[in-house]
Amino acid sequence: MTDNNKSTSSQVEIDEGLYSRQLYVLGVDAMKKMSASNVLIIGLRGLGCEIAKNVILAGVKSVTLYDPAPVELRDLSSQFFLHEEDVGKRRDEVTAPRLAELNQYVPTSVFGGSLTPADLKAFSCVVVTEMPLLQQLEFSEAAHANGIYYISTELRGLFGYAFNDFGENFVVVDPTGEEPLSGMVASIEKSAEGVVTCLDETRHGLEDGQFVTFTEVQGMGELNGCEPRQVKVLGPYTFSIGDTTVFGDYVRGGLFQQVKQPVTVNFTSLKDALENPEFLVSDFAKFDRPAQYHVGFQALHAFAAANGGKLPRPGNDADAAEVLRLANGINDKWSQKTELDAELLKKLSYQAQGDLSPMVAVFGGLVAQEVLKACTGKFSPIKNFMYFDSLESLPVGFEPSEEDLAPIGSRYDGQIAVFGRKFHEKITNFREFLVGSGAIGCEMLKNWAMMGLATGPQGVIHITDMDTIEKSNLNRQFLFRPGDVGKLKSETASAAVVAMNPELKGKIQTHQDRVGAETEAVYNDSFFEGIDGVTNALDNVEARQYMDRRCVFYRKPLLESGTLGTKGNTQVVVPFLTESYSASRDPPEKSIPMCTLKNFPNAIEHTIQWARDLFAGLFAQPAENVNAFLSTPNYIDQIETLTSIRNFLVDDKPLTFDDCVAWGRRRFEEHYNNAILQLLYNFPKDSVTSSGQLFWSPPKRAPDAIAFDASNDPAHREHIKAVATAVSIPPFAPKSGVKIQVNENDDSGSGDADASQLDELINSMPDPSSFAGVRLSPADFEKDDDSNFHIDFITAASNLRATNYGITPADRFRTKQIAGKIIPAIATTTALVTGLVCLELYKLIGSSSGDKKRSIEDYKNGFVNLALPFFGFSEPIAPEKRKYNDTEFSDWDMFDFDHDITLQELVDYFRNEHNLGVNMISSGVSMLYSPFLNRKKAAERMPMRMSEIVTSITKKEIPEHVKWIVLVVCCDDDDDEDVDVPEVRIKIRT
Repeated sequence: MTDNNKSTSSQVEIDEGLYSRQLYVLGVDAMKKMSASNVLIIGLRGLGCEIAKNVILAGVKSVTLYDPAPVELRDLSSQFFLHEEDVGKRRDEVTAPRLAELNQYVPTSVFGGSLTPADLKAFSCVVVTEMPLLQQLEFSEAAHANGIYYISTELRGLFGYAFNDFGENFVVVDPTGEEPLSGMVASIEKSAEGVVTCLDETRHGLEDGQFVTFTEVQGMGELNGCEPRQVKVLGPYTFSIGDTTVFGDYVRGGLFQQVKQPVTVNFTSLKDALENPEFLVSDFAKFDRPAQYHVGFQALHAFAAANGGKLPRPGNDADAAEVLRLANGINDKWSQKTELDAELLKKLSYQAQGDLSPMVAVFGGLVAQEVLKACTGKFSPIKNFMYFDSLESLPVGFEPSEEDLAPIGSRYDGQIAVFGRKFHEKITNFREFLVGSGAIGCEMLKNWAMMGLATGPQGVIHITDMDTIEKSNLNRQFLFRPGDVGKLKSETASAAVVAMNPELKGKIQTHQDRVGAETEAVYNDSFFEGIDGVTNALDNVEARQYMDRRCVFYRKPLLESGTLGTKGNTQVVVPFLTESYSASRDPPEKSIPMCTLKNFPNAIEHTIQWARDLFAGLFAQPAENVNAFLSTPNYIDQIETLTSIRNFLVDDKPLTFDDCVAWGRRRFEEHYNNAILQLLYNFPKDSVTSSGQLFWSPPKRAPDAIAFDASNDPAHREHIKAVATAVSIPPFAPKSGVKIQVNENDDSGSGDADASQLDELINSMPDPSSFAGVRLSPADFEKDDDSNFHIDFITAASNLRATNYGITPADRFRTKQIAGKIIPAIATTTALVTGLVCLELYKLIGSSSGDKKRSIEDYKNGFVNLALPFFGFSEPIAPEKRKYNDTEFSDWDMFDFDHDITLQELVDYFRNEHNLGVNMISSGVSMLYSPFLNRKKAAERMPMRMSEIVTSITKKEIPEHVKWIVLVVCCDDDDDEDVDVPEVRIKIRT
């Protein structure tokens, strides 16, 4: 098993339209290895089906399923591709055709007959989910001996584990999946240490032990393309690379590039790992638990072996006592004996028959990613056990009885075995709003359907998503099929989960409205009063922050999550208990300075953004300007815009295909020759700054003009070449007085020309009436339609500019990601993250019992990176507290009035109840009351109701759907000091 690259096939064609988002996670090489890998999945209850779903979506060569057991009704607790009419049929035969629909490129079949260890030789990777431990040991030994990657995983209620054995000398070609680091060099010492100093614009980001090589170093040229040299970090901008005394003297310039090194990992078989395990810690607050669960899961297998394959009964104390006895016996014989918590093992025994969709999602995503690691060597695998629990998800004050946990012969028996019938009833009557039904939304709805969320008399699920389904969605939004492309996501997703659980029929209300101020008549006071919580499945921060503000206003809990490739995060927002989503913000994305884009690019990202702007400047904005000119009487704009309009309508309007070629040829000359020559005329390559330093010093790169070469065309378009070559191009003549922006704060010199020049241009504009009925069609950038050539244009334009500046060009695939701002995505991370969110949803539903309330310590914000793999959980942050007088408050607090009070009543309330004087009241941008108000107006307003004042000041009626008006009140205390107080909320309608 030393060569995990053995399955590479360079002939494999990858459907970029389907896999585009995943390709940015895994890369082409890994995808090709996957497409030559055959995977066997044993056991097709919920966990096996979830793993199979994610592996099939990812695109391996084939998936073979094995589970000859008959379908039981309780399987429907988490197995989303089973229906009640399947009960009694063979699990694998029923499930296989439904899984096969997920990806036409992955043949999905059933293993016929009885599976033996000898049969494993036909597969690259084997995943075991439903198998007695003794049989697992046999299969593990056979896999280890035959170079087959072996994974086993098991779930028992809120407990689970995964185990890997990828054999000896398993090569991890890319341990992290992060882009190799690179940077610009300021100097390199000629010394025994070889200290490299980087430009102080950006930290190098390297770590001790990593390797780098160099390009474009002047003077110490031996480093260019050198064998990777190991790094020792000296500071954020310096690192050493070892002895450079035998090299030439460093002069200037240079780029360093990290070179990733493969890592070899040795695994042991399951038999050896049981005795000498290594644990990946999934929650550092539970550091002592993995060893206990290692013993506990073995005890469950021992119990089942002694009881005809039956697991301990839910809530049965006698069975729990037997499990504890078996655990103590196993622990006593273990060379790494650990201290056992009897209460913890009792809960494990109680939940042994539990089957929860959120746990299935967590481990289904996790294990599927391990399968992909085995097939590709991409990312670091788990070595060798990972145990996980979410006991905090149990309801507050939960004291289960055997009667409450006993099966009732329903599809939810797997959930009832953990939470009991009473709590299950709460789940069915919950009312949730799902904002977005894309990747996260699809997974969320699947989990909710299995949980029975909102299936009760009072339950309801609202979904909104204005988008339609695209082909690129199918790789990770598994509720959609090729035939659904073009349909509305919310309606299609709803229909799909109703098919999974018919009890949801009539319980899902779909919307196609974007959440925002413009739809507050739809998602109004009554709407929010009718729900229990909100789950965001959004892909932009603006919408997330808007929903967060609405949740704070209506005091509704919010579940937030997001993914970026193999990384995922979850956040739970609980009224009064945690801070809101908007309370903590990421720093704004760093923008590229305009002077860098226009004149001084030094990275391919700069040239791609320049090309993206060029696309808009050639094919979108001018057409919009022309349409505005033709439809707006007495249209006036800046000289540059007017010149563009005249060119498009009169002076430079192509009428034939050959004219279009000539137009393109002139644009080439303008951007890749003339503009560069003008720049070098202003700043020759040997020019120096006022301090005596070379002007073209890093990070600036001195450009070279490109001479047009018609033969530089791999597509051999002879007619276009001939026309382009025949175009007459006047020789370049530099212009004096041209001002070029060198620094971001410099005046760009692009101000309007004098009035006479503008008047002359306006008088020369064509008469709009001569173009009656004419309108141009702006080419709005669309990255996912290959037939429109948008990405092809941007790739070519960017790479030509990169050639100007000596920057390494990027291929079309990389250009598409940067220009289209594509977020890398993969189904495995999405599945895991939504599972974690639903574990928090359990906590919200069971957040109180009588006088008992769930504490902030029970909730978990999570961050995961499946590539490493890494799991980090933390308590949410409590809301920031502020004070007036001796009263503390947070963003969750408001002064609530249940009727439409008068201004006088409001002022009196603050004075009498809080000893505060009111000096200003506003509603939105309207000032309702202030010290500057003359006495007569103030006296007139005092007896008026606040809604009347709002209406009279704004001169707008308050919409019928609005039940509450919100006021910002400024107060001062007895010392005339300004005091910050919560907002005021006044109910004006019932």
